[in-house]
Amino acid sequence: VICPSAASGLPPENRSVMFSSGNNTGFELFEKWWNKSQTVPFYLIAVLLPMLNLKSPSFFAKFNVLGTVSVVYLVFLVTVKAARLGIHLEFNWFTENEFFVPEFRILFPQLTGVLTLAFFIHNCVITLLQNNRNQENNVRDLSIAYFLVGLTYLYVGVIIFASFPSPPLSKECIEQNFLDNFPSDDIMSFVARIFLLFQMMTVYPLLGYLARVQLLRQFFGNAYPSLFHVLALNLAIVGAGVAMARFYPNIGGIIRYSGATCGLAFVFVYPSLIYMISLHHAGQLTWPALIIHVFIILLGLANLIAQFLL
Repeated sequence: VICPSAASGLPPENRSVMFSSGNNTGFELFEKWWNKSQTVPFYLIAVLLPMLNLKSPSFFAKFNVLGTVSVVYLVFLVTVKAARLGIHLEFNWFTENEFFVPEFRILFPQLTGVLTLAFFIHNCVITLLQNNRNQENNVRDLSIAYFLVGLTYLYVGVIIFASFPSPPLSKECIEQNFLDNFPSDDIMSFVARIFLLFQMMTVYPLLGYLARVQLLRQFFGNAYPSLFHVLALNLAIVGAGVAMARFYPNIGGIIRYSGATCGLAFVFVYPSLIYMISLHHAGQLTWPALIIHVFIILLGLANLIAQFLL
């Protein structure tokens, strides 16, 4: 396990771990043409942009199922690495220790920003479920899916944090993409990166389709008004993704900033306002209900502000 970035409160920098060998010219050339923030995003345009323009929603849903393979391998990788590294947690409250793991830190809003995006993105599931043949099974299927997804996130996150060797390294060394904590010559992590790339290639077109349906249907009344409309939207989506990968390749920051911003509207403000307006029209709005829902809106606003202060 390696620590590519310095153990500080700042987001990890996008660095490459260099190693010496008898002849490293080939590796340096590879690093030049295969850089995860400078070259790879541009290579992926040729692969992902044509997929985003496909019209069939069933293709996106069925193609996305293949991403499950990468999730299974990531769970397997985490389990094997944890079995080799063991558990490294320090919970001694009465002895000063630089590797102490606190149960509470003032930086916790970073987690709430990520959780807000996780909750917000689930509104896209409604669009996907509109194409199901048996609509009566949606509640059952969603319940199972949410349980499995939550269990996967919890297992991978807890195991990675608990097994990270601290000491000698600090838990602050854990990268936003935990695969970066393994050296370049680690075969299992290399395979995991390939699987993760494959998973992203299955998820990305699906998210693009959901954005297309929600935006174009809202403005043009049709999810696929023409190839020109779809191509223009997809160019904007891909362009934004490439720009972020090129100039701000910090996935944790992107997730929490976008999550807190979108979540403020779609998780905290809109549901509370709509519910209060409906109660007011029905003459059933009470002071306790008003205070509770205004407090929920203020929580969302505080969550957004905290992302830029911590």
